[in-house]
Amino acid sequence: MERRPAEPPDWDRVRREAARRFGVKRFRPGQRELIEAVLRGRDALGVLPTGGGKSLTYQIPSVLLPDAVVVASPLISLMEDQQRKAEAARIDVAKLDSTLSAGEEREKVEEIESGGGDLIYVTPERLENPAYLDPLRARGVSLFVVDEAHCVSQWGHDFRPAYLSLPEAVRALGRPPVLALTATATPEVVKDILAQLGIPGAVVVNTGIERPNLRFEVRRTVNGDAKRNALLELLRSERGSGIVYAATVRKVEELWPWLRAQGIEADRYHGKLRAAEREESQGRFMSGDSRVMVATSAFGLGIDKPDIRFVAHWNFPDSLETYYQEAGRAGRDGLPARAVLLYRLEDKRVQSFFLGGKYPRRADTLAVWTALASSTGGATSRELARQTDIPEKRVKVVAAQLVGAGAAERRGRKLRPVRALEPGELERVLSEYEERHAGDRERLEAMMRYAQSAGCRVQRLREYFAEPAGEPCGACDNCRHPPSEYLSPR
Repeated sequence: MERRPAEPPDWDRVRREAARRFGVKRFRPGQRELIEAVLRGRDALGVLPTGGGKSLTYQIPSVLLPDAVVVASPLISLMEDQQRKAEAARIDVAKLDSTLSAGEEREKVEEIESGGGDLIYVTPERLENPAYLDPLRARGVSLFVVDEAHCVSQWGHDFRPAYLSLPEAVRALGRPPVLALTATATPEVVKDILAQLGIPGAVVVNTGIERPNLRFEVRRTVNGDAKRNALLELLRSERGSGIVYAATVRKVEELWPWLRAQGIEADRYHGKLRAAEREESQGRFMSGDSRVMVATSAFGLGIDKPDIRFVAHWNFPDSLETYYQEAGRAGRDGLPARAVLLYRLEDKRVQSFFLGGKYPRRADTLAVWTALASSTGGATSRELARQTDIPEKRVKVVAAQLVGAGAAERRGRKLRPVRALEPGELERVLSEYEERHAGDRERLEAMMRYAQSAGCRVQRLREYFAEPAGEPCGACDNCRHPPSEYLSPR
């Protein structure tokens, strides 16, 4: 849809609202540019580091734009935290997620249809259902926000497949301007986000990765005992609160009781816990009743605890994007904080195992396409999963492939074929995830090169995110204590 640029925003009013509602007297880097873009009706992508104030870039517009701002957000806890802050700023907020009872949901939908909710938070899964799109369309949408936008890109498909359907939700809502927000993205990921969301002409605001208060360190360990000792040394030398990330639920369940036995006030968080247990753990950590959170990557998105003094990784993550985003949860108050990676070469096996099952195989894509092509009137993802014996999550990824290739379309909850794929097109669809898998392997290798580097950690991060290497940071472990000759050169 062609949109004419809006008039320049009234910055006196913008500043008044920012000061009156949020106590903001000065915008952080990137905030003004993104607010300017969306108030002018432009698509925009903001890459702002953790703690960079991404939420303000749509909260302020929500009180200035004529219709609602809809925010697709991945985690219920994140939505609840942002809802509380927006309500404290006297913004009319609504939330659509699985925590609502049937009665509460009906009431909330009726409020939205009748004009309630200037700022509406909704999970991506809800936006796959036309029953939730209809009231939003009736309300009118001035801006569609994709929070944690890296989830639409190549290294996020395994996280939430529903993100792949967001472009269809945007079209169903009349194609309002889109604001995509993330904390980290390489140029390749930026390009992929713009392509996946269908916003190639978006204003891109990237404030860079620099977090001078963060001190990056890698502790090389030769076995499990040495690793546990290194973790204990860190926890006993730092009296503030911190997060210990582990790659698997099993490892979290091993580390958590062991740390408590060592006298460390620790809680745990992972996706296999009941929702009530996760909320209790998060509440104790946020209030300071527990000092350390042992968690999988399920913990941390949008966690607004500014005084986290350290983030430790028991296993290295799948990429430097993931690592930098998780490490960046330390030191949001601007005070010194540490990002420590506990490194064993054997840890690569864990991430290699995850990569092996991350994307659909050729056989999966062919099976789903064959089942869909032979269906009468189309089929839901669940029906296709039953027919092909492929997990529904993976079927949704294949479905997004087929829609993107123009071979299928969605009608409500159903996917239906619209045309046959030519042999060359079919080959491109079949090879797409093989190419993505190769990219993931390269990102994992880059993570390992960071861990093994003998040079400045921050210079390596800058280079990875396509920024000038610049001068050594002078604060990381390699700058403060140049390593022995046996380590790999930068």
